[in-house]
Amino acid sequence: AEFPTVAFKACTQQQSRHLKQSRLPVATAPEEVLAGGACVGAECLLHWGWGGLDFWGPPDPFLPPGYPNVGKSSLINSLKRSRVCGVGATPGVTRCLQAVQLDRHIQLLDCPGVVLDSGDPPAAAPLRGALAPQRLRDPLTPAIAILHRCPPQQVRGV
Repeated sequence: AEFPTVAFKACTQQQSRHLKQSRLPVATAPEEVLAGGACVGAECLLHWGWGGLDFWGPPDPFLPPGYPNVGKSSLINSLKRSRVCGVGATPGVTRCLQAVQLDRHIQLLDCPGVVLDSGDPPAAAPLRGALAPQRLRDPLTPAIAILHRCPPQQVRGV
């Protein structure tokens, strides 16, 4: 099955307000724009995601789903162009549901990441970002699981 995809790069600037957004589509953005701190692809995402909706009445909230620590809060901050959601390098920064009014038509919901039970062994949970590395009792088991997924020619040089 094919799923619609929009290329998007979240803003990596450190300030709390007036985050930059490039109006260039990701496909035509020069390397220096993609390597910079500005958000790229927001206009395309907003047009694709909400461009054809009929805006009568209160906004329907939209929840970007995803594993822990994949950038859901960064996506919302980039679209809002300010730091309205906490972000961090380790899982667990977002602890509860937060509604963010993007404009009068669009409300985004930020929530903690979701990790569904896949029946995989417990060692797989850290590989999905469900646990911060500092909270692991046994970091060796996930490390071995990563090595088993790598082609042997890549591991030989380590």
